[in-house]
Amino acid sequence: MSKRSRSVENQKTPRKQLRPEDEDESGDLPPVEGEEVEDVVGPSQRQSSLASQPLAQAGSSQEGAGGQEGIVESITLKNFMCHALLGPFTFSSNVNFVVGNNGSGKSAILTALIVALGGNAQATNRGSSLKGFVKEGESSADVSITLRNMGKDAYRPEVYGSSITVDVKISREGARSYKLKSKSGHIISSKKEELQTVLDNLNIQVDNPISILTQEMSKHFLHSKGEGDKYKFFMKATQLDRMKYDLMHVKQSKDLTLSKMEQHSECLADLRRKYREKEEQYKSLASLDEMNDKLNELGKMMAWAMVSDLEQQLQPLQDKLLADQSCTVKYNEKVQEWKNKVVEAEQKFNQIQEQVEGITQRHKDLQPQCAELKTKAQQKNNHLKSGEVSVHRYKATLNALEKDKAQLSQKIEELKLSISNGNEMESQARAALIEQHEATLESLRHQDSTLDQQINQYQQAITLTKEELGKSRREKDALHRSIEANARNLQTMEGSRSNRLQRFGEHMPALLNAIQEAYNRRQFKEKPRGPLGYCIGLKDPEMALAVEICLKGQLQAFACDNYEDEKVLKDLMARLFRGGRRPNIITSPFLPQVHNTSRKAVNHPEYPSVLQSLEIEDPVVANCLIDQRGIENVLLIKNKTEARRVMQGRQPPPNCSMAISKEGDQIYSNRLYSAEQNRANFLGGDVEEMIRQLTSELQNQKAHAARFHTQMANVDEDIKQNEALLRRAIMEKTNTKESARRLQLELNELQNVEEPQSEDLKPLEEDLEELMGKISSTHGELKSSLAQMGQLKTSYEEAEQEYNQHKERMNGVSVEIDNMKEELSVRELEVGKCKHHLKHYQDRLKGHTKSIQDLKDGMSVKERELQEAVAKATQVCPERLEVNRTLKSLDTEISRLRLKITSKQDQQGNREEIVRQYHEASKNYKDASQQVKTLTKFIQTMDGIVTQRIKAYDNLRSLMAVRCKYYFDSMLAQREYTGNMAFDHNKETLTVSVQPGHGDKANLSDMRSLSGGERSFSTVCFVMSLWAITEAPFRCLDEFDVYMDMVNRRISMDMMLKVASNQWNRQFIFLTPQSMSSVACSDQVRILRLNDPDRQQPSSRQRDEEDN
Repeated sequence: MSKRSRSVENQKTPRKQLRPEDEDESGDLPPVEGEEVEDVVGPSQRQSSLASQPLAQAGSSQEGAGGQEGIVESITLKNFMCHALLGPFTFSSNVNFVVGNNGSGKSAILTALIVALGGNAQATNRGSSLKGFVKEGESSADVSITLRNMGKDAYRPEVYGSSITVDVKISREGARSYKLKSKSGHIISSKKEELQTVLDNLNIQVDNPISILTQEMSKHFLHSKGEGDKYKFFMKATQLDRMKYDLMHVKQSKDLTLSKMEQHSECLADLRRKYREKEEQYKSLASLDEMNDKLNELGKMMAWAMVSDLEQQLQPLQDKLLADQSCTVKYNEKVQEWKNKVVEAEQKFNQIQEQVEGITQRHKDLQPQCAELKTKAQQKNNHLKSGEVSVHRYKATLNALEKDKAQLSQKIEELKLSISNGNEMESQARAALIEQHEATLESLRHQDSTLDQQINQYQQAITLTKEELGKSRREKDALHRSIEANARNLQTMEGSRSNRLQRFGEHMPALLNAIQEAYNRRQFKEKPRGPLGYCIGLKDPEMALAVEICLKGQLQAFACDNYEDEKVLKDLMARLFRGGRRPNIITSPFLPQVHNTSRKAVNHPEYPSVLQSLEIEDPVVANCLIDQRGIENVLLIKNKTEARRVMQGRQPPPNCSMAISKEGDQIYSNRLYSAEQNRANFLGGDVEEMIRQLTSELQNQKAHAARFHTQMANVDEDIKQNEALLRRAIMEKTNTKESARRLQLELNELQNVEEPQSEDLKPLEEDLEELMGKISSTHGELKSSLAQMGQLKTSYEEAEQEYNQHKERMNGVSVEIDNMKEELSVRELEVGKCKHHLKHYQDRLKGHTKSIQDLKDGMSVKERELQEAVAKATQVCPERLEVNRTLKSLDTEISRLRLKITSKQDQQGNREEIVRQYHEASKNYKDASQQVKTLTKFIQTMDGIVTQRIKAYDNLRSLMAVRCKYYFDSMLAQREYTGNMAFDHNKETLTVSVQPGHGDKANLSDMRSLSGGERSFSTVCFVMSLWAITEAPFRCLDEFDVYMDMVNRRISMDMMLKVASNQWNRQFIFLTPQSMSSVACSDQVRILRLNDPDRQQPSSRQRDEEDN
């Protein structure tokens, strides 16, 4: 079939769309595996003498006057299947043989042709996915096909030119992208839809076995034993199967439309009956007109009566507004009076403040000079002390020199005496003196040891006493804190006599009021809950302390639903709790129901959990305590011994985290903590009893604090006495050491005394003279130092006196500043008082102004109501009516009349509703009737069209079958075969019978009884008969002669070449492993020979041979 006949008779069949992925082609080409293919051109060596007249007619019947649009000009494969590079191959416009052994790339060329022109991977019978076509080790495969675009059916020749190049890239992931290029190489489009349009325009059908017949397709359809497969092949080749599908789709649409029409026909009878009923009701509405007219008159009177009533209500408001406006003057005068007083007070305050600032600045100016004088006096004092040190040093040096002088003089005298009297008696006296010194030295050492022990004892006593004093001070501080806490608790308890909320803090009532006001102003999305301890109750008051120990700080906490509410609550707390500790805030979404704790809660048969012992009405509070403290897992056991038995036995209760006794002791499975408090501060029941306990405890703590004070004073006195004794013992030890040192020196001198010799006297006298010179020079230096020290002392006293005088001036200025500040405070209080009065009158004026504004707003509302009433009355009745009746009487009569009308309408129905229903029923009936008529006409038209199309389809199918039979018989006659093709369109079978022989001698039999070559020849005849009745720009056959002998191959080849020569505007591509040496080459015949594959490498080389 031609594509023109298909476009008239068939509707467009939807195609499966593949999603292309555009990829840029980049990189250099890999090494070429085959040599460049050259055209095989040569004179014809022999003419086919076996082509009969019917065969020529079969070839020429499809010959048209158009160009060769759609034929394949060239193809190039890169990294496709197992080939790095195949091509580029240039094809002849008529006959092309692709010759090569298995593995040389014939099937790769055919597969690439199908894939590049939009076919799927299954259609090639070479793989299930496109990614299988990419050469192993490469990232993508490329196929480039050039199609001729010349002739009257060329596709957009002004854009593409005389040829269209289709470049396809297949990625390793199986994605396929297209590039459609013009003759000049410009990329025109990269969309799959554009490629499909090109193929439709050029009548290229890669899925049609007549266009491309692969080996697998041939085996499935042609060599199949099933007669239904051959019939399917015939239908698919002639595109009759697609036409049949379209007709079936149209028939189904007609059946669906017929079903809808039957449904509309059923509804049409109901709509006709409803329309008749509404029409009767519509005609019976005339009796209500009179009552409706009277109702309209009463409505006019009612409208103007409402106007008169509103005018009477407006007059008192106007009178009150005039009275209130007269009072506004008095409030303005009071406000102005206190504004003046505020200005006057602020002026006085500013004057005093300026004076304070001036005096303060003068005080600041004096401070640097005072610091300078103080530094100067300190420097003078340091110089004086340095001078005193120098004087003391000179005096010590002078005393030492005097002492050395006396000793040296005594030694000279003794030497002189010893020279004259001898040294015997002196030696005895010296020995006795040494013995006396040694005894005295031993006594001093014993005294030093005793003093060391006393010093150690005093130091230990002082250390122990100081530690005791520090401990007492810490206990005293803790006691003071406890006293302060009990005093606050006592104050809270006294305040909670009338308000239990004050137990949780003195600011709690104010905070809850502020929360309520903010909630009323809609500042909270959900009202916060708290304090949580205020929202719970105890079933057993004796366990109040245990519950407080469990809940701890959560008793004073608040719960918020979201973070915006938390921010608002924090602002309220910051305003009320200035400088004090603020309650905690727990933020979690509020839930309307209490958590289900049946699985995770402790369940003891004798003792309750904290959750079970509390009375909580608000599920938000219960959920908050469950989440924060896990109250469902804590047991309350009054007796501590019993609690230890339960928790620390062999099997503690499941899901129990701890138990708490009545005294507040916390018992875990492996440890126990005693309570830090002995009284419930928030959940206790008897307030008076708690006040008495707190008062008694506070008195005891104050008496204990007094005893602490006396005890600490005694300990401090003991420390002072021990420190005095320690200092005395240290001083005695120092004196004892000094005495022992001097005595040791004297003893050493006595022991080192040698017997004097006469020759030693002269050096001693020289040393004495030198010593006298040093004493004289030291005396001079001492006098100079004394004089310098006197000057330094006088300078220091003058500097100290100047510093003290300056300091006294600064103190006077400080006193003056303090006095001015006191006066400034008085003025500030006066300013505050004036501002308070001013604010008071301003608030009253604001309230008075607001009341006037509210009154004006009320009057405005009344005036608008009056205007609206007048407007409505004018709409009802343009002329004003003087109504003497009251609103109540008019309303009563209107109600009575409406009731009467309603009763009448209940009998007959509402007028507007009846009219509306009548028109609606009429419209529905007419619309449905029109739809049924339209659908009936449409179905009749469609029946005619479908019948006509089916008849045309049957005629076309019969015609195709007859033509196919005719051409099949004609082609079998080339080998003097006889055959028959039996079409059974009802059973959809095709029976082909062939018998070699002449005329009556031949007995027809099934093709399965033929030899392989005869069967291949018959198959070729069948294919060429289909060629004769179909149209395509190119036709491809893969290994058509593989099972033929030389005679059948020669006859088949001559037949195909004869058909091809007559169909010069059609292209034929034959793939065969045979050599084709018997085929004569011409301008219209080209043979492409592929190199044998290299079995050592996964690649093949192509070469082009030219047969002579």
